[in-house]
Amino acid sequence: MHNAAFAALGLDWRYILLPTPSDQLEAVVARIRSGELQGANVTIPHKQAVMPFLDELDPAAQTVGAVNTIVRCDDRLMGYNTDTLGFKQALVETGIEVKDRPCAVLGAGGSARAVVYVLRELEAHLTVYARDVEKARTLQVDSHGTMCRPLGALAEIDPATALIVNTTPVGLAPNVAASPWPDDVPLPVGALIFDLLNNPPCTRLMRQAGQAGLRAVNGWSMLVYQGAAAFEKWTGVTPPVEVLKQALVQSLRKVE
Repeated sequence: MHNAAFAALGLDWRYILLPTPSDQLEAVVARIRSGELQGANVTIPHKQAVMPFLDELDPAAQTVGAVNTIVRCDDRLMGYNTDTLGFKQALVETGIEVKDRPCAVLGAGGSARAVVYVLRELEAHLTVYARDVEKARTLQVDSHGTMCRPLGALAEIDPATALIVNTTPVGLAPNVAASPWPDDVPLPVGALIFDLLNNPPCTRLMRQAGQAGLRAVNGWSMLVYQGAAAFEKWTGVTPPVEVLKQALVQSLRKVE
């Protein structure tokens, strides 16, 4: 996505893959500080481990407790969480209104942290369903009137739930026959199903939604918008979103 946007804008930049074992994380961050690199995206398992090596965190990264984008600003390194921006813009794109409406998040990992941050900001009535309820409580949701419940309690979900966001890896290729939603539990009538997975493009959860007559979206838009936010922070230039989308679709087709 980034290299396609660089080319479209005529920018002499290059986005590269930089495999980083844990014992080399500090050294790689030092390469950014030196000016060799202008910034980086950070992936699992470094999103939290990288934070002590940075000079400042934006409020989202601080609250979520994870950094996925580093930007070099003169001699300072800034840490951002653009997953929050990506999810928020993708949610806006669906047209759904979540303020004061019941919403559910499945899972309690890093993606769930970003989703919970946004839904709390949008004043949704939130319930987090996770295999590990204690881990879900580390999302700092209980203090905001948000409930944490085990996945087994999905049968008791509020029938007025407006949005269900899957942040778990269940259903990710190659395990495409799996779904985090039990077959014997009806999906709430009228809910939008937002599956953050990107591959396959239509997960089993999304098919379950379609069979129930519900609208469902995958994680492509969130991936594009979080990438666009990172791109703009590195370059100071707003990237062409359509170019990002086309590059993403082409790359995922190669994976298939």
